[in-house]
Amino acid sequence: MRTPEKYESLSLKTYEMIRYCVRHFQSGAAAANSSRCWVAIGNLLRQQPRARASGGVQFAQLRHGLLHHPPVAPHRPHQPPIAVLLAVLAPNRVSQIANVYLYYVFDLWAQRWRRRAATGDMIIVRYADGIVVGFEHEHDARRFLDMMRTRLEEFSLTLHPEKTRLIEFGRYAASNRKRRGLGKPETFTFPGFVFICGVTRQGQFQLKRKTRRDRMRMRLKEIKDELRWRMHQPIPKQGRWLRQVVAGFFNYHAVPTNSRALAAFRCHVTKLWRRSLKRRSQKAAMTWARMEKLANDWLPEPRVLHPWPSQRFAVKHPRWEPYAGIPLVRICAGDGQ
Repeated sequence: MRTPEKYESLSLKTYEMIRYCVRHFQSGAAAANSSRCWVAIGNLLRQQPRARASGGVQFAQLRHGLLHHPPVAPHRPHQPPIAVLLAVLAPNRVSQIANVYLYYVFDLWAQRWRRRAATGDMIIVRYADGIVVGFEHEHDARRFLDMMRTRLEEFSLTLHPEKTRLIEFGRYAASNRKRRGLGKPETFTFPGFVFICGVTRQGQFQLKRKTRRDRMRMRLKEIKDELRWRMHQPIPKQGRWLRQVVAGFFNYHAVPTNSRALAAFRCHVTKLWRRSLKRRSQKAAMTWARMEKLANDWLPEPRVLHPWPSQRFAVKHPRWEPYAGIPLVRICAGDGQ
C-alpha cells in the first residue's frame, strides 16, 4: 500500500507543468498568443497495418505501457527488433521494454525538437503511452503535433483520434474563450485525474484536480463484486478489508481540490457495504444508524493527505541555499576556534 510519505504520482509533474505554463508563459509582446498556454494531449493507439510476405495484416497495440509485437524497422523487414527478443526472454518486463522503446522513438526526438525548432517555452510529460506537452505559442503546438504524427508513422505508430487534441489552457483561457463566444475551457485527464481550469473563493485562477468518474465507477464495481464474495464473513473481517481499500484509494486521490470525490467514494462504499449486509438474511435489520456507526468505526474519514504540489515541489527542488545567510559556517579553523 502506498503511504502519503511515499506518494509519487505523475499528476504532480503534470500539475507543476501546467502551473509553470500559467505563471511563466506570459509575455509583454503584443502577440495574440502571448497570454495563452496551449496544451497538446496525445495517446498512442496502435500501429498502422503492415502487410506481411504471406499477404496477411499485422496489428500491434501500445496501451498502458504494454507493447505487444513491436514493429519491425521498415528498412530491415526480415530482421526482428531487439524488443521482440527481450520480450521473449523477459516477459515480465514488457512494460519497461515499451518505455525504453518510446524513449528512443519519442523522448529523444521531442527534446531535440524543443532545442532546435521551438520558438517559445515548452514542457513535456510522458507516462507510458500518454503524452502532455505545454507550449507558449499556438503555432509551436500545431507544428509539433503535425511533426509528431509524422515521426510516429515512421515507426508504424499512430495517435488516438479521440484522445489527441490541442486545447487552450491556463489563467486567461476562460476570459479568452468567453470573449470569442465559446464555453468553458476544455479539461483533460492524466493520469487518473481530471485537470480543470477553476477559480478560488477570491476569484483567482486555480488549477484543480478531480478523480476521473470512470475510474471511480470501475473501482466501486470491483468492491461490489468482492463484497458479494465476502458477504458471510464476520463484520470485523469485512471492515478491516474495506479500511485497507478506502485508505489505499485516499493515499492516491486525497489531493487538494478533490475533497468531494473522496467523500463521494466513502459514501458509495458505505452504501455497498450496507446492501451486502442486508442480503445476508431476510430478517437482517441493518438500519442507517447502525450502518453509520460501522462506517465510523472501520472506514477512514475523507481528508486531504497530500500538500499542495507547489509546496512538495519546493521541498524536493529548493531554490535557496541553507547556509547562504551565515558566513563562514562551512569553514572550520581548527584548534577549537
